Amino acid sequence: MSVYINSTGHYLPGPPIDNDNIERILGLVHNKPSRLKNRILKSNGIKTRHYAIDADHNTLESNAQLATKAANECLDAVGFRRNRLGLLSAATSQGDFVLPGFGSMVQAELGLPDVELHTSHGICSSSMMALKHAYLSVKAGEQDSALVVASELASRLFKASRYEAAGDVPDFNAEFLRWMLSDGAGALLLENAPRKTSLRIDWIQGFSHADAFPVCMTVGHPRESQNGKSWQDYPTYAEAEADGALLIRQDVRLLEHVVKLGVDGFLRVMGKHQLSPSSIDHVLCHYSSDHFRGRIFDMLNAAGMMVPEERWYTNLYERGNTGCASLFIMLDEFLHTQTYDEGDTILCMVPESGRFNNVYMHLTVVTE
Repeated sequence: MSVYINSTGHYLPGPPIDNDNIERILGLVHNKPSRLKNRILKSNGIKTRHYAIDADHNTLESNAQLATKAANECLDAVGFRRNRLGLLSAATSQGDFVLPGFGSMVQAELGLPDVELHTSHGICSSSMMALKHAYLSVKAGEQDSALVVASELASRLFKASRYEAAGDVPDFNAEFLRWMLSDGAGALLLENAPRKTSLRIDWIQGFSHADAFPVCMTVGHPRESQNGKSWQDYPTYAEAEADGALLIRQDVRLLEHVVKLGVDGFLRVMGKHQLSPSSIDHVLCHYSSDHFRGRIFDMLNAAGMMVPEERWYTNLYERGNTGCASLFIMLDEFLHTQTYDEGDTILCMVPESGRFNNVYMHLTVVTE
């Protein structure tokens, strides 16, 4: 049985925030402008992004509400009745609560009755794992339809007060993602029959390398390695916060691995499915920084497997890096702004630096 993406939607909170106004929203740490901000922004190339908090650090919309608005846009675009939905598969890096699962909160916001539920937790690739669960459920005939939602509300982690509570000027690894991540949500509707214009999911393939590499992106880990100590191992939450264990961190020394492993996975799926660069009409890749785009192109050119650059689409520079929601937001904007034809193929890539899980998807445009 074939499975089709029959509708897409996304939601970005508030107005676009340019680089000059990031610290106006997130705040100055110890009332001092960041010495690293411009360096990191120059590397990632992001010009604008969206936040669901205001300059007073009030949360204007919850993560579940972001997900719900993207989901409603997706369902309403094709007039899909909520009581027909068989499965809700939701993904996020951090829900509004530690418990219960994010999917439960989104279901409640959407008011979906008697739906089968799945929550995928991780970082960037969690959306693709949620999508594969939904894809397999429909393909197996267990469900006729499934809604997949991915949402991120990272800005709450980047308030100046978070860093001030951890002591002095934040180290590079703790500050790095402050200038990389932002908020947003995307949604996909899967069905077992195509509509007027659909994307047939041909396959989804992932490769995790957690067994071979250390953790690269974390929340809940002390600033220095302490034999696997967790934020929950501190006597109090206040002590964990003071030790910087609640800050989101990126071990930038390991980031080159995500590029190498991402390209390796690209070459593996191309070989497995007997694809060539000429057989791929469009590439949608969730790279977190313009710096990585160049590195990916260099490696693919060296391997003789480069899909021509004009076939690559991204909205990173205008929408920012919205974590696990990025690919869904990108796909929705691609479908509404780009030109494609019956039979066109789309290769989607989501390399993740959490502990190096990379996921790939092949789509084909189908029209009635």
